[in-house]
Amino acid sequence: MKRTKVISALTAILLLTACGKKEEQAPQQQGPAPFPVQTVVREDATVFEEYTANLEGRQNVEIRPKITGFISKIFVDEGQEVKKGQLLFKIETQTQNQDANAAKAAVSAAQVEVDRLKPLVDRKIISNVQLETAKASLAQAKANYSSIAANIGYGTIVSPANGVIGGLPFKEGALASPTMELPLTTVADTRFMRAYFSMNEKQMISFAKTFKGATLQQKLKNTPKVSLLLADGSEYDQKGTLETVNGLVNATTGTSQFRAEFPNPESVLRSGGNGIVRIPVLHKDVVVVPQNAVFDMQGKQMIYVVQKDNTVKSKILTIETTSGLNFIVSEGLEAGEVVVVEGASKLKDGAAIQPQQVKNDTPAPATQDSVKKDTVATIVTTKKTTSTQAK
Repeated sequence: MKRTKVISALTAILLLTACGKKEEQAPQQQGPAPFPVQTVVREDATVFEEYTANLEGRQNVEIRPKITGFISKIFVDEGQEVKKGQLLFKIETQTQNQDANAAKAAVSAAQVEVDRLKPLVDRKIISNVQLETAKASLAQAKANYSSIAANIGYGTIVSPANGVIGGLPFKEGALASPTMELPLTTVADTRFMRAYFSMNEKQMISFAKTFKGATLQQKLKNTPKVSLLLADGSEYDQKGTLETVNGLVNATTGTSQFRAEFPNPESVLRSGGNGIVRIPVLHKDVVVVPQNAVFDMQGKQMIYVVQKDNTVKSKILTIETTSGLNFIVSEGLEAGEVVVVEGASKLKDGAAIQPQQVKNDTPAPATQDSVKKDTVATIVTTKKTTSTQAK
């Protein structure tokens, strides 16, 4: 009997111990998951409007011969820097030299004839008409000689400006003429480079409304410095200025051409190259949200807003443009609302979250004056860029 009671007691203890372990192993109920959030604010933001541009030197002079002849000597090489007046080419002028000798002899003969007739006219032996005819022949001979001598001078070709030599498609011994399709070379003054780009009519209207001034020239003076993106995607380290704009719209393309000018002290930019001109435009007192907080649903831009009970609700946004890694929102959000900035793909309307406020890393907005001083700028605008995150 005692043995039976002992066994019953041991069994009860084992059952209690097993129940306790099961209770310990049972998972605890989890609360709402944490999500990073930010409070929406209104602030100033700088937007860069981009335009593809063609680069040319301030002077881009084609060197062409004025006479026909064989190239006897080339005194420069491709890419060489030259000064104004420096000798570039020598065109063979042997034929012109022979013509010049003949023309000079004709001048001498005409002069002899004038000298012979003058005393005869003075003594009234012959008519003055004969002397005047001889003088006219002398003048014609001198003009012919001067023309040939000038052509001989054209055989020596010098640089019309300071700059850099372009390609040399013709070698020594090649026949050159004024009517050939390609120039002998090109001299480009690349100390300052010009970036040419175009705006369509809609962009021109936006430009005219954005910058102050009664005329286009005044508006150009009120634009901030512009920057240039190079072919490798890097930003050129020299700032440029908008210099001119064509006052008329091209009837064929519907665009107006702008010209920006950039210093080129280290010859980084080359004539004939391409780049992207970036014009900074300051948007004042706008709603800005991070791009990774916005997701796309059925072609609409949306964001999750945190309610007072820490549940989320989606809202449709109207995106005006892009500013760095942020979107500028024109409709759909108000200052003071709290939005989820990461993990939107894990949420749905009504889901409860644990909001974790994160720091707004948006850089301090630049004023229009500071943009003019510190921000630099070119032919398709990317003003309406849309970046989305799938839900």
